[in-house]
Amino acid sequence: MLIAFNKPFGVLCQFTDRSTPPRPTLAGFGLPPGVYPAGRLDHDSEGLLLLSDDGPLIHRISDPRHKLPKRYWVQVEGEADPARLDALRAGPVLRDGPTRPARVRTLPPPDLWPRDPPVRHRKTVPDGWLEITLREGRNRQVRRMTAAVGLPTLRLVRAAIGDWRLDGLSPGQWRQIG
Repeated sequence: MLIAFNKPFGVLCQFTDRSTPPRPTLAGFGLPPGVYPAGRLDHDSEGLLLLSDDGPLIHRISDPRHKLPKRYWVQVEGEADPARLDALRAGPVLRDGPTRPARVRTLPPPDLWPRDPPVRHRKTVPDGWLEITLREGRNRQVRRMTAAVGLPTLRLVRAAIGDWRLDGLSPGQWRQIG
């Protein structure tokens, strides 16, 4: 079984949380028993999360050696000029080493659900949207890449993993896709 889930902002990619007070987890969304996430999204990121009860499939989806492309829509603070876009495409050097080259393009603001809480807007600082496709998955990689080129991330939505897409799922909704 393979499940596509639109993970809301502020939800942990696990089924339990031992912190006090407990934070929202996947357990609150009526997912089928026995499924586990294939990879993760940080609590402050949103979008497509795949879950399965098939261990080898989870491994194939989440293991960076399989280089499954992951596409993100990223709202950034600042002007995404050609030099910054080229630096992202080349793969900026982070504290844990250089990143692989990425596909990067600007895009008009996507038609997304409102985020709760809303993204902060500053009247004196422009923002814009990028589509970034990676074939690796380091911890908070997209956020660290955009910050490295002077474009801090304001909102991060994973739109696709390989051929699997959000395709109209609202936050907190899921559907079986395999």
